[in-house]
Amino acid sequence: MEKINTIKEMYKEDRPYEKCEKFGAENLTDTELLAILIRTGTKGENSLELSRKLLYKNGFHNGLAGIHKWSLDELIQIKGIGKVKAIQLVCLSELSKRLARTSTVGKLDFSSPRTIADYYMEDMRHRTREILKLIFLNTRCRLIGECNVSEGTIDSALVSPRELFIEAFKRNAYGIILLHNHPGGDPTPSREDVMITRRIYEAGELLGIRLFDHIVIGDNCFVSMKEKGFFGK
Repeated sequence: MEKINTIKEMYKEDRPYEKCEKFGAENLTDTELLAILIRTGTKGENSLELSRKLLYKNGFHNGLAGIHKWSLDELIQIKGIGKVKAIQLVCLSELSKRLARTSTVGKLDFSSPRTIADYYMEDMRHRTREILKLIFLNTRCRLIGECNVSEGTIDSALVSPRELFIEAFKRNAYGIILLHNHPGGDPTPSREDVMITRRIYEAGELLGIRLFDHIVIGDNCFVSMKEKGFFGK
């Protein structure tokens, strides 16, 4: 069978654009949706084939979630992607994460570790560096803001309780939650994680702003340091 090199050589009813117009985007495969966004391929590799390549990384099929695993530099190096398409894909990835979070944030009760972990999971578990977030809550345990405290290996010498609580006072926060990821995928808290958490908990008790929890995100799993008894009563 002769290899089809371009989308135009396909039967019209099999082309992604025509399928979307006739049947709706919800009836397209992940590969077809991505092919429409990529628009063009290369000589010898059409946009569908290029899309399949993006959905695989290191030999594993990750689906659309796999787009989060590609860095901008890695995407630029793929033949047929280049700088412009790479930036578009990175922005698409970020938009998908923000849309998923924005649609639910006002209704979520952040007193539940599972709720917190689910809310941040897709954003945090794909990160290749550790990021420590500070989450601000009101009296109803609703999210009122967040900020990144540090990026890279978390060091207790670099995490200042004073700076954290200055931010909490600025936001009129009733309580705070710490959250960070382990890029290796194992959410087991390190000795450094425990030391930082206890320091911030003790400072919060003195200042009247409670540390409700410290959530460690792994690869589709998490640990609540409060539930595990690493701090508090």
